[in-house]
Amino acid sequence: MSDSYKIKHHGVEECSNESGNPAFSAVLDARLSRRSVLQAGGAAGVAGLLPALVQAAPMSVKPAVLGFAPVPFSVEDRVVVPQGYVADVLYAWGDPVGIKGMSPVFKPDASNSAAEQEVQAGMHHDGMAFFPLPQGSQAAKHGLLAINHEYTDDGLLHSDGMKTWSGDKVKKAQAAVGVSVIEVEDAGKGRGWRVVRPSKYARRITANTRIAIGGPARGHALMQTEADPKGVEILGTFNNCANGKTPWGTYLTCEENFDGYFVNDSGTLSDNEKRYGIKNKDAGYKWAWEDFRFDLQINPNEANRFGWVVEIDPYDPKSKPVKRTALGRFKHEGATVTIAPDGRAVVYMGDDQRFEYIYKFVSKNRYQPKNRKANMNLLDEGTLYVARFDADGSGQWLPLVHGQNGVDAGAGFADQGEVAIKARMAADIVGATKMDRPEWIAVNPRVAGEVYCTLTNNSERGTEGKPGTDAANPRADNKFGHIIRWHEAGGNAAAASFKWDIFALAGKPDAAKSEHRGALKGDGFGSPDGLSFDAQGVLWVQTDVSTSTVNMKEYAGMGNNQMLAVIPQSGEFRRFLTGPNGCEITGISFTPDSKTLFINIQHPGEPESERSDPAKPTAVSSWPDGAASGRPRSATVVIRKLDGGVIGS
Repeated sequence: MSDSYKIKHHGVEECSNESGNPAFSAVLDARLSRRSVLQAGGAAGVAGLLPALVQAAPMSVKPAVLGFAPVPFSVEDRVVVPQGYVADVLYAWGDPVGIKGMSPVFKPDASNSAAEQEVQAGMHHDGMAFFPLPQGSQAAKHGLLAINHEYTDDGLLHSDGMKTWSGDKVKKAQAAVGVSVIEVEDAGKGRGWRVVRPSKYARRITANTRIAIGGPARGHALMQTEADPKGVEILGTFNNCANGKTPWGTYLTCEENFDGYFVNDSGTLSDNEKRYGIKNKDAGYKWAWEDFRFDLQINPNEANRFGWVVEIDPYDPKSKPVKRTALGRFKHEGATVTIAPDGRAVVYMGDDQRFEYIYKFVSKNRYQPKNRKANMNLLDEGTLYVARFDADGSGQWLPLVHGQNGVDAGAGFADQGEVAIKARMAADIVGATKMDRPEWIAVNPRVAGEVYCTLTNNSERGTEGKPGTDAANPRADNKFGHIIRWHEAGGNAAAASFKWDIFALAGKPDAAKSEHRGALKGDGFGSPDGLSFDAQGVLWVQTDVSTSTVNMKEYAGMGNNQMLAVIPQSGEFRRFLTGPNGCEITGISFTPDSKTLFINIQHPGEPESERSDPAKPTAVSSWPDGAASGRPRSATVVIRKLDGGVIGS
């Protein structure tokens, strides 16, 4: 394995969608030309053209107001927040999760064993959600945090990195991914938040945790393996990226770049394997070297068991997580849940790879607010849709249902289970619109049916053999990304149609080239990723500029990754936070009173190669432990306003 192998962004540098579906850039050609946008005067001209596509529904209450002064770009190796705020580290890689009698201390030389790692915080914190205690309350001082651990940097995880390799190293890596559930509380008297240890809720879910299969793919022939001949139970979850939280109090963790753990070196790949990015050579993690379930020559169906949304009950540490296959299999970035006017649950999801799709799921049955038990399998039955964005600013949700629109046996789909397993291929058939790496999706709590999605970037835009530029994407080799917005028909999340526009084209306002300036008000940014509304209607945006680009090339002078706030009505972006060197800013979760914000600092210290040199682990960053630390650590950070007020006010 090459030291330059890209672990974080595995797969996104490639395009596995060879369908003839129109790309998002192409759908506006008939209406707005690239030339017309550029001649209109850059950002202002774009902003002047886009609103005609869709009109926002009126706000139901007075818009929120941002009360903080923006922080500047930063290259400091720390978390920078506005004056009047404090940011404290709460839970870092290697900290004990809080299981009674199991509290191994993090060893800065990376000598913790696999067994110790199983009861410690995993690596590379990502999506996250806060669940009040007691369950069902609006408590803001005591609760549970469910936290994703996306992937491993084996240069940091092991004392000698990957110089040697063994089954024990694979076991430790498998223990360092998945999910943490921890109990947290505000200690009071200005002392800030702490992890409660021990806790009856404390739990780690890893790549070796037993997980049930729910939905149409349960028991399917393509899900069956020698170890699980009935196809009803999967071992583990990993590459857990963004997340969702259900109204009935469960956590949705999303499996993204799962393909990077599998290998099929037979020399021949199936259409299914190609469409999901499986390779004929080891993808870099080397799990298949020691754990043969990741060798697809030996276990050809194992990869079909990953790429799902997994539902976890944080309040019951003995409950078994469930992979909800009705929501489809792809590289899930997140799973944002809302309730339609008729009570059905709606889940919005992005597939994070170039030229992939935006999906939503609408449950068959209705959410029952007073009967939690009745909701626990709500996501097993319903209809999966994929989005088509039309040139006139309208859009359609296309059902991925066996027997409809060419998704049938003749196209290689025996039943609905196979449609779920091969959701990307079904979406190709119905004519979904290719997008520029769909990331997080956020539903506006104050405008019925208004939804936002970050499209982080697409450096293949306009390159040879790929879709070209237009008014909606006027930049070839798009390195800055944008945010799209749509309004569901009638304000109904379960509607079959919508209207859409571009909320912002990200960029650097003072860039030398006009195509890099974007179309936005306020502070510049690029590669939008994390996205979430707070209860006041403020939209929070986090960035994930790769470490091979951050503060370099087109991003020179823009500093480290950041988090911004924006009031949708004004469209002004205001920088709230910057992170330490080499990190991504991710994970957004507020307490019910909006006075505490939890965010995650992922992979501080990551070098350009995206895998650390074990001989120089702190070469880029020593956050959060300082100069004497053995290695940088991903961590959850708690942000509070010193006057006890609402975050952002």
